[in-house]
Amino acid sequence: MLARYAGFEDAAARPHGRGLINDTYLLEGPGGRCILQRLHPVFGPEVHHDIEAVTAHLALRGMVTPRLIRTLDGALWVERETPARTEVWRAQTFLPDLLTYDRLARDEHAFEAGALVGSFHRALADLEHEYRFVRAGVHDTRSHLDTLARAVDACPQHPLYEQVAPLAEEILSAGRSLPDLGSLPKRHCHGDLKLSNLLFDDHLRGVCLVDLDTVGRMILPFELGDALRSWCNPSGEDSPDCAISAERVGLAVAGYASTARDLVEPEESGSLIAGLATICVELAARFAADALLERYFGWDPSRHPSRGAHNLVRAKGQWSLARSVLADRAGLEARVAEALV
Repeated sequence: MLARYAGFEDAAARPHGRGLINDTYLLEGPGGRCILQRLHPVFGPEVHHDIEAVTAHLALRGMVTPRLIRTLDGALWVERETPARTEVWRAQTFLPDLLTYDRLARDEHAFEAGALVGSFHRALADLEHEYRFVRAGVHDTRSHLDTLARAVDACPQHPLYEQVAPLAEEILSAGRSLPDLGSLPKRHCHGDLKLSNLLFDDHLRGVCLVDLDTVGRMILPFELGDALRSWCNPSGEDSPDCAISAERVGLAVAGYASTARDLVEPEESGSLIAGLATICVELAARFAADALLERYFGWDPSRHPSRGAHNLVRAKGQWSLARSVLADRAGLEARVAEALV
């Protein structure tokens, strides 16, 4: 497969990053360094046409962005047949001297993260593109809650059932009271703004976004809600006991406002915390379901005895985060309003 890429025919490869979905490697060869990824089957190969359109537009607007590296015959990706399935691989430019974080280095880091996402949204605001790949069920909260309910019904013999079932009932109860945000306008969004998808320089200034398989149209409260969920949880995603940082929420939204305030409509700003709560409940449901189904999220075998056990910890963490958001909803909404003035 590497023979398809000029200068990387004999490149050495080593695992790179800590992503949960795609398998990522850093290649080093006569052609320099690049990123090689094997896509998770949830993504169709046509997503590369979307990535090419988005990154070309970002570059046109002066933003740093990874770019797809075409094969010797001009293809954006490579398909490799295996006994199990057809694997989809792609190469991208490597961006040196940039840093990624699983957690904010300090509270002020949230401002820089927000400013970077605002710049990203501004750069794409005039993009004219119809997405070739559209992920099914993205932030379809009702569908994820239904999946959790079915998983509980289908897996009473699972070793973790007695721990997952009562947690699932709490999550499902909260899910039934979430507001419907589906009427809000959709815009070009990254789609997965966990902190590790943002790259920073050594002064903690935001430089670019990576992992663009999730780009598409989405409502802003879900886009920023997922960002706030990731950035403003000081305990990190692998802790079973989490709480939202109101200080970081205010700083992150202020950072976003510093580069994209005029893009935000009143109905969007008034729904940001509802979006945050929805995302937390939704992700808790997804992790809880996969604690029983054990088929989607990656896991760390050095720290957990099974995929299910790791996902149970994550589910507990996201549920505790959701509870903290719901308990302080008025205070968080006041922070957002102040930041967007």
